Amino acid sequence: METKVEQIITADWLIPMTQADHWIENAGLLIRGTEIIAVDKLDILTEKYPEVSHTHLEGQALLPGFINSHCHAAMNLLRGLSDDLPLKQWLEEAIWPVEAQFVDNSFVYQGTQHAIAEMLRSGTTCFQDMYFMPDQAAKAVKESGIRASIGMVVVEFETSWAQNAQDCIDKGLDVFDQFKHSPTINFNFAPHAPYTVEKTTLEKLGMLSNELSLPLQMHIHETAYEVETFIEAHGVRPLTRLKEIGLISPLLNAVHMTQLNEGEIEWLADGGSHVIHCPQSNMKLSSGVCPTKQLLEAGVNIALGTDGAASNNDLDMIDEIRSTALLAKLDYLDPTAMSAYESLYAATMGGAKALGLQESIGSLEAGKLADFISIDLNCIETQPVYNPVSQIVYAAGREQVSNVWVNGKQLMSNRKLKTLNSDLILQNARHWRNKIINR
Repeated sequence: METKVEQIITADWLIPMTQADHWIENAGLLIRGTEIIAVDKLDILTEKYPEVSHTHLEGQALLPGFINSHCHAAMNLLRGLSDDLPLKQWLEEAIWPVEAQFVDNSFVYQGTQHAIAEMLRSGTTCFQDMYFMPDQAAKAVKESGIRASIGMVVVEFETSWAQNAQDCIDKGLDVFDQFKHSPTINFNFAPHAPYTVEKTTLEKLGMLSNELSLPLQMHIHETAYEVETFIEAHGVRPLTRLKEIGLISPLLNAVHMTQLNEGEIEWLADGGSHVIHCPQSNMKLSSGVCPTKQLLEAGVNIALGTDGAASNNDLDMIDEIRSTALLAKLDYLDPTAMSAYESLYAATMGGAKALGLQESIGSLEAGKLADFISIDLNCIETQPVYNPVSQIVYAAGREQVSNVWVNGKQLMSNRKLKTLNSDLILQNARHWRNKIINR
């Protein structure tokens, strides 16, 4: 029988995300194989387990890895292609035509590799994807060692991935069957939006989501224009349509949600649905502001996503966490609207709950999987440290993420990626840039 390697990792601060504004000084984790066995003070761990290899990260903080609950990973290859446009014009005139011409297996595989490298360097240990060729995304995830929930994307129109909605579903389920036993890959259904997916298709997806207990993520109420045109076409708001067909449930991951009224917030709370807040993409595309304070007060779980690098233009979860806190304070003219801890929670436990993985990841507790990161606070920009949670949210940068572990395996050590070829990723990015710009 294979012996599971044990190791103790400690740091000056440990932020377990198990209770508000709580951290432990000079503490760490006992890891055995893929699992956290114990969380305790440094002296207790080393005294109790003297034979176990011990690494102390001086001046650093240990915390759960970030969970990017909504992105379009392969769109890293479209970063900066067409900026400063409204969402509708950006999609219809800039993005969709390029995707129709260039998106293929190589594009998605190499673009997802690029995104994974950026996410690991930013402290993300798990992401929820929504893009074409989910088999290629899953392949990149499996090879890199990161954790992901791969979206089985569904649209009605023909794409380079599938001919129609039913073809999307059939091909997606084939990918699900192919990778469902991977220890770091989960799946979700990913219908694009109520305005691009027919009611009958959504009803079918709702049934499949319930049968397989898989989350269903969808862009919903992203802009006022989207809501207005849906009302003109169907006589009801998009969320009303989803309520009518029973999709407002604990399996729903409602992405963006900038246009909500009080009744709709109650529906989400009563249904146990999750809202995926993408503040920077929403600001950049001028889509609106998600009412985070009202959602939290109603008891709705909030998770954070970056959206794609084509509309953000990065996959930096620390920046997203900071934007979440600051935007809420400005939106409500209330400095208490979203605290540093609440924003950090949305990026860790909030994401785990949305993906249905709260029993496995999202906090540092005995019995959970060893998905965690260290952030180096021992630099001019983040000293002195009075409160490591506030320091990470309001002062730290992603370049201070020093080490990343997923499933007990170290994927980045002192800023060096261990499972990905950075030079090849950069070479591939330049290759796609040249193809697209010379189209």
